Amino acid sequence: MSQSLQGKVIFITGASSGFGAEAARLFAKEGGIVILAARRMDRLTALAEEIRLAGGQALAIPLDVAEQSQIDEAVQNMLETYGRIDILLNNAGLGCLDWLETLDPAADIDIQIDVNLRGVLQLTRAVLPSMLARRAGHIINMCSVAGLIPAPMYSIYAATKYGMRGFTDALRREVAPFGIHVSGIYPGPATTEFGQQSGDNALKRNIRVPRWIYMTSAYVARRTVSLARHPRRTLIIPWWFRPVIGIDTLFPGLVDWFLNAVFVKRLHRLTEDD
Repeated sequence: MSQSLQGKVIFITGASSGFGAEAARLFAKEGGIVILAARRMDRLTALAEEIRLAGGQALAIPLDVAEQSQIDEAVQNMLETYGRIDILLNNAGLGCLDWLETLDPAADIDIQIDVNLRGVLQLTRAVLPSMLARRAGHIINMCSVAGLIPAPMYSIYAATKYGMRGFTDALRREVAPFGIHVSGIYPGPATTEFGQQSGDNALKRNIRVPRWIYMTSAYVARRTVSLARHPRRTLIIPWWFRPVIGIDTLFPGLVDWFLNAVFVKRLHRLTEDD
């Protein structure tokens, strides 16, 4: 059954760019009240103003999901202001493409765990009691196909997204009896700032990915808003990743061989030469 988004209070993390920003625009067009949360207040303020000029309702708040005190303060303020949070879109995330042994323990590893996993757990925990009290709400976690197919050179990112996937499925079963929906979105490659922020090294420069594989942020946002209107457990996009996931599940040895032969060995040689 379709659910109206008119008047819904929608809390979006990572709203300063990419999926989050595009989804905020669409949620606002649907009549939702969007709370834009991220670290870059200049971008959030500009986006909030854009939405208001278009006739929507938006509020920008600073939030670093890696900081527990900021999570607690943001949720408390939003509940005091609006009385509820109808939809939580856990969208903030980052990654680092490199060999595990070359990653910096704090700047590359800890930050991914804090933002991609711990921040999702703690923000959801802070929002959940108000949803349980009203017996209504929808938690949407922007996971990744990396949480279904672990990719070499994205070991920490994959670990956080596998954790996010486990959390999403477990929480869904935990709160479903109380009228709360929990959904996981698993997008493949898309044209966002994520690629620009995942590092600049010889390894990354030598990976060639066909442009046709990439989705647009607008497309992912449209599917996200559609999911909010029609809640479901899982959304994997694009569609052709489903058979790829099936192959990885049924024939992991074949996928290991293919990745080692085509990518890993070649990339090791290239980075060693550099």
